Amino acid sequence: MKQILILAYKLLVNDKGKYFALLVGTTFSVFLIVQMTSSFAGILTKASATVINIGASIWVMDPAATNSVLSNVPMPDYVLDAVRSINGVKYAVPLYSGTALVKLRDGTYQAVSVIGLDDSSLVGRPKLLEGDIDDIFAENGFIVVKDEEFPKLENPKIGTEFELNDYRGVIVGIATVPTGTLYGTPTLYTTYYRAITYIPSMRFTISYVLVQPKADSDIPYIKQQVARLGYLALTNHEYQNAISSYLEYKTSIGTNTLLMTIISFLVGLSICGQTFYTFIIENLEHFGALKAMGAKGRELVYVILFQAGFTALVGYGLGVGLSTLLITAAKLRLPEYTSRLTYTNLSLAFLMVLIIASISGYAGVRRVLKIEPFEIFRG
Repeated sequence: MKQILILAYKLLVNDKGKYFALLVGTTFSVFLIVQMTSSFAGILTKASATVINIGASIWVMDPAATNSVLSNVPMPDYVLDAVRSINGVKYAVPLYSGTALVKLRDGTYQAVSVIGLDDSSLVGRPKLLEGDIDDIFAENGFIVVKDEEFPKLENPKIGTEFELNDYRGVIVGIATVPTGTLYGTPTLYTTYYRAITYIPSMRFTISYVLVQPKADSDIPYIKQQVARLGYLALTNHEYQNAISSYLEYKTSIGTNTLLMTIISFLVGLSICGQTFYTFIIENLEHFGALKAMGAKGRELVYVILFQAGFTALVGYGLGVGLSTLLITAAKLRLPEYTSRLTYTNLSLAFLMVLIIASISGYAGVRRVLKIEPFEIFRG
């Protein structure tokens, strides 16, 4: 068997033109698949940025607020008190999440996302790079997140001033968070009371109630009691999944990504299938000679499957490497670039490459098994 596989390898790489065409088709297909799915994964992650960065165990919200953290529906104050009274709740705090326009020192305006943390506990506060968290309680104190949107605020420093709805704001800290936002707006953190004071809102002001259960076993009961109030309680992971599901099935993002992935697969399949079949046809005399020398049909199948599989694996590696290189280079030049490589992306691309190799190999196997040695020698 070892000698058969060595012969299969030599037959494959000996025709450099066909081998190169096979590699190009597979590599290009993998590259497109990984690029599309990585971009989609990055979008899904950034869409859940607030949920990830706050990191609350349970999010209590209006049922209509599961589409996006930017479309939250304010809740009345009694919801906070009712949640705090539920058995199994260790603590519950309010969270404000909204948008506003800030006026910078040069007179320009910039849209920002504002997160208002509970005044007494600051649950969900970001990790500071500069400044003291206690300064958020100072007059007009705001903390700015240093992410890819940070330069839009003219790279503020501690002490930088701005205006928000005719109120004076002062940067008292610079923070970092695990995930940047999707919507291209810088993020400011302040206290809950300051946020609802500075930003006009409806009658109700609580965007979410963040809940910490006493134990994980209390979560089902808490969710049940919140549902009886007419509201929805989701764990951190469940809320991220709800946001992802909305983008996947209720917007054009998921549909466009799916279509482009299918097109990439079909492109790779057509190129590789046609090229590999042509390769088999041009090497029929070699397969006929092997059959005449006593090679069994099973061994010829191994030869073809090895050639298809080897080409697919090499093309997969080149495609993933090229995609990784491009994503890395793009993030160095374009910080807001959203692509994100995951095991799911790589597994999907690998599965599609195996399908391409299987279909290409199947077409070759059918042709080779039908060949009769005397036809080759008679020619």
